[in-house]
Amino acid sequence: MTDSRFIVFLGVAALLTLSPGADTALVTKNALGRGRASALFTTLGICLGCLAHAIASSLGLSLILSRSLHAFEIMKWMGALYLMYIGLQSLRQAWSGTVSAAPAAADQPGARLRSFLEGLLTNLLNPKVAIFYLTFLPQFVDPGRPVLGQSIMFASIHIAMGLAWLSLYATFLSKLSSVLMRPGVKRRMEAVTGAVLIALGLRLAMERR
Repeated sequence: MTDSRFIVFLGVAALLTLSPGADTALVTKNALGRGRASALFTTLGICLGCLAHAIASSLGLSLILSRSLHAFEIMKWMGALYLMYIGLQSLRQAWSGTVSAAPAAADQPGARLRSFLEGLLTNLLNPKVAIFYLTFLPQFVDPGRPVLGQSIMFASIHIAMGLAWLSLYATFLSKLSSVLMRPGVKRRMEAVTGAVLIALGLRLAMERR
């Protein structure tokens, strides 16, 4: 692969990484509700979910989703319902008025594990992530060199960008804790992130293969 094509890949991957979406909303929700550590565990789960899809795509396993409408629909609805479930939890907490000024849930056993699993499952159950790696990476792969190694390398670069960006974002939110953790502000943020997650779940449900 030429240097120019690699630079194009880096630019496109960076733009995709910085684009807000379900990952950003989920990290925001857990940073506000459970603290910085849980937000970082969410980020780790997100990245491992992406890595699993990238490996599956490199091995050709994701072709099942691109060729089987039933497989795509099943995964799509599982992912959509899970996103909406997480969003409804945030809305319920915001409406019930139980949002506190400190992320007390971060001290509860299992909070970090729950955050990790939320990040992992929202990506594992999203067929768009699988289709993305299946269609995006081959554009930059040199057919004259080992395809598997190149695919994993490109995916690793993209995932590393995501890990760095979401970790910085979680840290940035923690720096604003004196403002964001005020009960009124936190309640509004919980409501907004919950609504965003529900909207993203609905959008995923309406996606066509």
